[in-house]
Amino acid sequence: MLESCQNAQERWGGVHLLIDRWLKERHELVLSFDALHDQQASPAANEQALQRFCEVLVDYVSAGHFEVYEQLTNEAKAFGDERGLELAKQIYPRIEAITEVALAFNDRCDKGDCSDAAAVAAELKRLGQLLHERFELEDCLIEVLHNAHQQQTAPAV
Repeated sequence: MLESCQNAQERWGGVHLLIDRWLKERHELVLSFDALHDQQASPAANEQALQRFCEVLVDYVSAGHFEVYEQLTNEAKAFGDERGLELAKQIYPRIEAITEVALAFNDRCDKGDCSDAAAVAAELKRLGQLLHERFELEDCLIEVLHNAHQQQTAPAV
């Protein structure tokens, strides 16, 4: 998962500051997710790692929904990019479904319902798979929009 995150940064780094910041948040999310799996410390350390992961998770999905997706959609509209808008219409519902799972996990942990280590491990495994899927969907959306718009703004040779 970390490798695909780094690949995305290499492909789109510098395209737009908002996307750059978001991809850095994604990287931080992956690192905090990996830290949960590496935790072999006390229950208090595990709880801190879980709390940190939840904070980064909420920040990441919020930035996607309230900043990045809106910007990408506005950009597609500005360029008359019907293909990009159609792709967004197809992808957003799945991204929203994954967001709901992530936010439900965070809400349970906020309420203190994440004390069963085995249950949390199983949920994190599922959440990790969903986040990986989400990253791929987001990358597809960014790539289609960026490539289409980059070609439209490139100077004629």
